[in-house]
Amino acid sequence: MDTLATPLAAAARPDRALTTLDLGIGGMTCAACVLRVEKALKKVPGVQDAVVNLATETARITCSPDTPDGTAQLRRAVRSAGYEPRAADALMREEDSSWAGFAPVALGAVFSLPLLLPMLLGWLSLGQGGEIGMLPAWAQFLLATPVQFILGARFYRGAWHAVKSRTGNMDLLVALGTSSGWGLSVWLWLNASSSPHAVAHTSMQPHLYFEASAVVITLVLLGKWLEARAKRQTTAAIRALHALRPELAHWLGSEQAPHEETDIPVGELLIGDRVAVRPGERVPADGVLLDGETQVDESMLTGEPLPVSKCPGATLTGGSVNGEGRIVVRVTATGSETVLARIIRLVEDAQAAKAPIQRLVDQVSAVFVPVVLVLALMTLVGWLWVGADVEAALMHAVTVLVIACPCALGLATPTALIAGAGVAARRGILIKDAQALELAHRVDTVAFDKTGTLTVGQPRLTALLVSPGQDERVLMQAAAALQSGSEHPLAKAVLQAAHDRGLAWSPPQAMQAVPGRGSQGEVEGVTWRIGSLRWMAELGAELGDLEPQATRLQSEGATLSVLAESVPGAGDVTSVVQVRALLAFGDEPKPGVAAALQRLRQRGLRLVMISGDNLGAAEAMARRLGLRPEAGEVLANVLPGDKAAQVRALREGQHVVAMVGDGVNDAPALAAADVGIAMGNGTDVAMHAAGITLMRGDPALVEAALDISRRTVRKIRQNLFWAFIYNVAGIPLAALGVLSPVVAGAAMALSSVSVMGNALLLRRWKGR
Repeated sequence: MDTLATPLAAAARPDRALTTLDLGIGGMTCAACVLRVEKALKKVPGVQDAVVNLATETARITCSPDTPDGTAQLRRAVRSAGYEPRAADALMREEDSSWAGFAPVALGAVFSLPLLLPMLLGWLSLGQGGEIGMLPAWAQFLLATPVQFILGARFYRGAWHAVKSRTGNMDLLVALGTSSGWGLSVWLWLNASSSPHAVAHTSMQPHLYFEASAVVITLVLLGKWLEARAKRQTTAAIRALHALRPELAHWLGSEQAPHEETDIPVGELLIGDRVAVRPGERVPADGVLLDGETQVDESMLTGEPLPVSKCPGATLTGGSVNGEGRIVVRVTATGSETVLARIIRLVEDAQAAKAPIQRLVDQVSAVFVPVVLVLALMTLVGWLWVGADVEAALMHAVTVLVIACPCALGLATPTALIAGAGVAARRGILIKDAQALELAHRVDTVAFDKTGTLTVGQPRLTALLVSPGQDERVLMQAAAALQSGSEHPLAKAVLQAAHDRGLAWSPPQAMQAVPGRGSQGEVEGVTWRIGSLRWMAELGAELGDLEPQATRLQSEGATLSVLAESVPGAGDVTSVVQVRALLAFGDEPKPGVAAALQRLRQRGLRLVMISGDNLGAAEAMARRLGLRPEAGEVLANVLPGDKAAQVRALREGQHVVAMVGDGVNDAPALAAADVGIAMGNGTDVAMHAAGITLMRGDPALVEAALDISRRTVRKIRQNLFWAFIYNVAGIPLAALGVLSPVVAGAAMALSSVSVMGNALLLRRWKGR
């Protein structure tokens, strides 16, 4: 699969459908190259937008799906601009060896060291005036020329394309600078050779600058090699996610057409197929556990370090690791529809995006190279004007050209974003776009949806209140028996509570469901009813001593059910319904939520819970969560459609608001917030309205997401500082003659390496 552009998605727009393509770009060297490629791509008919990422060497292109020969035109535009169109995942498929691509650097060092060594000996005062040991001019020429025109050919090609496009880039600066040094050396050598003294006395040969041109090219190649090596490290998160995909699956056919176990490529699996997963193997695709029990390691997908127990009926995510038992799984999603594929796509989208701060860098880069050329020319003229000879003036101008290469400027922002998004993904935090990552560190208000975000989101039996003289255990068994055949959420809560208490129950007889009210049946000869307060009132049952407690629980937002027994009546009344127990259902806080909210408050953040419950119920839950209703941290009686309006109100007064939600009805509020944070549950990766998705659905990850944003933005600022400071400090020093071309080349290479290395420090982030 060596396609050059891969369609990722069709962006749904009401007016026009657009297709997003990824295209690999080879040969880019600096921020100016990025701008030139973007400009070339945007000229292609049908292209709406193009964003080029120097760190990933890719372009994200948005275009019309009906553009004729769109992919071919995009490739041709890239090639016409002077770059190489490649597969979108070319960087991912590059050799992982630490020394891959080092051969040109090694050759450059072999040719350059003999030229540089006499200079180093002179600096160390081991020679006499630094002249003893200098190679003859012809030897310097033979060593420097292959470096200049063979190893340095890439710079000439890039410079030529830049000149044709009437733009400038790093290649142009390097080519001009080193060619000037090499050409000056040849001119000095040829002029000196006409002197009879030069033939008899090599010590009288003029000082040549072959070593400067050769060493600068070697240092630039070294810097580029170190950059490429660092790029492979920044994309380690994506590589790790791709590595989760197993190559083969143990296919068992479908449930309708079983087949003996056969190994087939994972790409041939169909929805409905059954596959066997042996202990220690990765689950080949998303599915449902049919047979067997096990524990599954989902740490690479959710960041959760502990294995998760799985029983028949449980969902499994492709890429997770099976534990101790052999299991059989029915496939429910394959290919690009699997959770893993969607995670990879989200991380790739974030890494391909351009952060808002990058726009400023682009504006600077657009004029940077022309300004440097003017400064170099001014340096040359200035030194000549003050009386310096042509040789010295040209060397100072060359130094300005070399030290001003904008490599680090183009890498400063994307490398930090890639590293930040990658390390966040390994912790179960998926960052959908760069803007969310850059903006999250400014959040001062965090709004939480209550149900499913701060709470479990499933009803639980919170109280069982029995009438005086009744046996709680017997009543619980009766309630569980009546609910044993129901799929209603409250019925499941009753069964779970009975199971937690270790109770067993007999199957009911003559079961009958009463729509909208409850159910009734016989358990060990006794007729029982369980249902709503309204149904009991219709049946004439009175709560009696349980009435005050029912009123209190309702005011706190609890959902009530009544368990009643039919007893023989007096006179003509055959039976009477008597209330035996009151069952209260409610949501429970997620484990660790109170501590997570407290940590956010300690960071100086304003916290708000948005709930559709009545005020009493919302405030009761808020206090359990550690929130303070008296401080305005609870917004109650909010309908799902009104959540977005509440978020917009919170944003008033220049507040930066993050909205945390888990459901589809939270999507408008997530979109209305400055930063939308969606709770994932391992089966539904992310809502498109959210910029950040927390795979574990753990509120503690909110703090981690804000922290990684803060650290990433800090790295971006540090990188931009270093990228600019090298130029701001280096260009004047070069123009004043303080630096030599060799030192300038080393500084230029060091600037790029330091920016990459600083971004890679984000990989040490551990989170909580």
